[in-house]
Amino acid sequence: SDEIWVYDLEGGIWQVFHMSGEVPPSMSGTCGSSLGGNMYIFGGCDDGGQTNQMFCVDLTDGRYVWKKIIPLCGSAPSHRDKLSCWVYNGKLIYFGGYGHKVLADITSRSRNFIPDETSWVDDLFWGWNNEVHVFDPVKGSWAEPQTHGRPPAPRAAHAGATLGRRGYVCGGRVMETRTNDLHCLDLESWTWTEIVPSSAAPVGRSWHTVTAVSESTMFLFGGLSFRSLHLHILSTSGDGWLFDVETKKWREFEHPYQDKPRLWHTACGGRDSDVVVFGGSCDYILLVDTGHCNDALVFQMQPHPLFRICEDYIAKNVRTLERLRKQLPLLPPKMQKALQRRISFYRPSKKQSNN
Repeated sequence: SDEIWVYDLEGGIWQVFHMSGEVPPSMSGTCGSSLGGNMYIFGGCDDGGQTNQMFCVDLTDGRYVWKKIIPLCGSAPSHRDKLSCWVYNGKLIYFGGYGHKVLADITSRSRNFIPDETSWVDDLFWGWNNEVHVFDPVKGSWAEPQTHGRPPAPRAAHAGATLGRRGYVCGGRVMETRTNDLHCLDLESWTWTEIVPSSAAPVGRSWHTVTAVSESTMFLFGGLSFRSLHLHILSTSGDGWLFDVETKKWREFEHPYQDKPRLWHTACGGRDSDVVVFGGSCDYILLVDTGHCNDALVFQMQPHPLFRICEDYIAKNVRTLERLRKQLPLLPPKMQKALQRRISFYRPSKKQSNN
């Protein structure tokens, strides 16, 4: 598809734009990141298998022209999908994933790669890795820093988040295991540390998301986990958890979307520390796929400011309270415009097309 969709969180309105330029091929399991007003996507799986291509699109000019990134220095990581990315200090830092390597590379870097014994062709072997690669968009260069400490086991379909100078890795698939371990990498010293929680932890899972919601807190949602460890029955999760990196404690988070389990979805931070989840599937898609999800779930992580509470109250009730409708014209024009956007959020969803 040559479409890119933009969602207005204030107005609740979708807009579709048609892209141009070097549009990426249709892929799954790619890794997307936002930096400096641009969206970068790296890796993923297309009709030809895993890839190590990178593409970039400017999200600020309204033209949505893609370009393929050709590195000026260094070598791109090997072909992979289901990896994660930390954005730090103007750079994109990639970790892990599933893909293929030639036999010679596996022999020399066996601690960074676990072969999938069921997937190989000639001297190409597929498997999981725990490599760290850094892309500098300004220099157009790839680098692979030397890390210290004990790294996480090679994995894919894990979740990652950046808090301060540290990149966090949570869970993922390690061969046939879905893990719940937690690790962080100091993005200045390149030192790995495993975090041992001081509380009960969520069940192991893959295809979930972890999103930073404050300087010390991350929000975990969804994923694929074992409903029955004894019977090895996998199911989609709809639970949410908060992790405090200072106290090292997990706390289950109550939310209104318990009946909307998700895996392989995306998540990002929104206004007032909200977390916005979009897409994914409610099924274990390798076995059953009744359709992908297209609703946006907004999780409130903390009390909203008084202005937003008032704004939402007006937007929800203006159509039924005549007194509110009469008072709206008395507000300053800028506030009226903001309220009109918010009022549209509580109307039936709309789609606008832009060519």
